[in-house]
Amino acid sequence: MNFQGISIRMRRMTWQDRRIDWSGYVFILPFFLPFLTFTVIAILFGAFIAFTDWGIMGAPTWVGLTNFQEALRDEWVHKAFLNIFRYGLIIVPGVTILGLTFAVYVNQRWPMSSFVRAAFYSPNVVSATVIGLVWVWMLDTQFGLINQYLAKVGIPNIPWLTSTRWSLTGVSIASIWWDLGFTFVLFLAALQEIPSELKEAAAIDGANRFQGFWYITLPILRPMISMVITLQLIATLRIFSQVFMMTNGGPAGSSLSVIHYIYTEGIVRFRLGYTAAVSLLLFFVILIVTIIQQRLIRERE
Repeated sequence: MNFQGISIRMRRMTWQDRRIDWSGYVFILPFFLPFLTFTVIAILFGAFIAFTDWGIMGAPTWVGLTNFQEALRDEWVHKAFLNIFRYGLIIVPGVTILGLTFAVYVNQRWPMSSFVRAAFYSPNVVSATVIGLVWVWMLDTQFGLINQYLAKVGIPNIPWLTSTRWSLTGVSIASIWWDLGFTFVLFLAALQEIPSELKEAAAIDGANRFQGFWYITLPILRPMISMVITLQLIATLRIFSQVFMMTNGGPAGSSLSVIHYIYTEGIVRFRLGYTAAVSLLLFFVILIVTIIQQRLIRERE
């Protein structure tokens, strides 16, 4: 093989009448190869086995749409999808509103704002295992810290994690506390980009602090609010760690998420073909929800 000739031809290659600079491709190669192997090829392989019956041992057997038909009839799949939409109704507004509120507070440089900044972001760097264990203790029915404080104002003990009525709410509280730091930082960065001249001009025109926030700050923050809502929707639809650590999907599936169900059926019971089909359904749900949310916000703007 004439390597010298190949090298000369590569140096002379052009794209749209411009010579190709191969050095840039060499620099991205260490990232591109793992991305291609563990993301692109893995996604394509997962899409393939969704149409097969495969339990990791032996060769996959092609079954067509059988896995999808079973998933659409599976009551546990229905319950899991319903649960993640319930999670979304609690977590997405909670994280968005609280993150914006705390960012506005810190941005005004009130007393203790520096400490508050560190305190609000710190949960985001803690692992899901630690978060789960801490909140399992805090939400314990008999000895949990939350119920002890509620008892001081006359509220009886709430079975946050052991009741079909409260388990989803208990997991959502921990999720809001965990995700709040990332949203808080995004909003704080967006607030610091707003020119101070706009606020000063509004104050000169007689606008109070609330009016300045409502008519100046909030409209400028709409792109960031849209991004935060989108990220939180996707994160909520993919919720797993908190569910696994705090309730394991129980009791009676009341806190079950789709990813947790995929884990149970795929990793524990080795139904990889079936869980790949459920994963594809989840992917399409995330895609549809994201497109609808983006279009609604764009039309409102």
